[in-house]
Amino acid sequence: MHPLFFNGPVQNGLFTFQTKPGKAVGIRLAAALNAVLGSPPTPHLWNTVTLDGDLRHRAADGEPVTRTAFEARLIADKYAPDPQPAAGTMTDTDPEVVALALELIGENLRAGTVVISRETIPICRSCDHMTGHGSHACRACGSTDIREHTTRHLVAELAKNHPTLDRTDIHSSHRAQPKHLQNTTGSTSARLIISRTRDHGIGLAPLGLPGLVLDPRVGVHDTVLAAARRHEADTAVMTITQNAANHIAAHGQHFREHHGTRLKYALHGHLPYDHTADLQTMYEAYRATATTRQSFERWFLPLFSLKEKRGTHPEQLPQLFKHFMRAHMDRSSDPAPAEIAAVRQAVAQGRTEWITSRRLLAAGLATPGWQALVESVDQDTMGRRAP
Repeated sequence: MHPLFFNGPVQNGLFTFQTKPGKAVGIRLAAALNAVLGSPPTPHLWNTVTLDGDLRHRAADGEPVTRTAFEARLIADKYAPDPQPAAGTMTDTDPEVVALALELIGENLRAGTVVISRETIPICRSCDHMTGHGSHACRACGSTDIREHTTRHLVAELAKNHPTLDRTDIHSSHRAQPKHLQNTTGSTSARLIISRTRDHGIGLAPLGLPGLVLDPRVGVHDTVLAAARRHEADTAVMTITQNAANHIAAHGQHFREHHGTRLKYALHGHLPYDHTADLQTMYEAYRATATTRQSFERWFLPLFSLKEKRGTHPEQLPQLFKHFMRAHMDRSSDPAPAEIAAVRQAVAQGRTEWITSRRLLAAGLATPGWQALVESVDQDTMGRRAP
């Protein structure tokens, strides 16, 4: 069975995809890969357990709304004027995510890989927010009156004889393994406190830890696994940048597998969307339609980011557009089954050489899933140019 791709949950900040298209790279990459494989669309995943979200909700004007409704409204606003995603959205506090998280924590507590222990940590005297060692001021209220406090917390004990992140955790060919990332995640502390003080999150009161929620770096893994379980996927692949993976991988060590479903990471780089306007002359020279430009910017560039994991430079855009256009013009209305099979096998194995092969890219662009992906957005936006 092919893997199913999901975006690494996006932090629900103050932006829209029209103004910050780079925020959607993981979402669009997952959609493009699923489309080439012929897999169904997956929900867009969102990270709502953030301190910034707490502060925004506290400061919100107007009629009070629940935090869940507040986050949902903010998420909905991200997509305008485009439609909401066909497969919907899922957040890191949805009921099925909460249920799975508590189940996983319970399994880890029984296995001894997660424990509840008394820990001494710095907290703010004014609001009791955990501040972290070395903090000079509380990020929740701004107070500088910090004290040490001993109380019970949820702690993950990392495996001593197993790397924090090994090659089986990365959806990639063995030749393209990110050794630097594996080394940096391997230097993480052997004990991680995975309970946090937040207004919103997966509450740990059922475990005897009132006032604490699960660390969102664990929660994003639970979100992907919950979405994968909804789709009955054996392998869930989270699209994510190397920097983000470095930030969350250790926290996910004991939360990447559940009852036959395995979670892996597909690493991608950043894209220079601020410079796509520089291609206007080239678009005109190639007589590229709005649909063609949209297919290049919205879907092909995220695919290329999977190959260029350290980031794509603006100077690469013209050549990438030429490569895309050549493959676009070469695509067949009746592509050879063997070529489509080769592309799908490469995607399933985490290989990326097909993206820079004119022949294989043309086969990928001709798959029914890719055509449906492009056409659905084009119809809904009624010819508007994608960001």
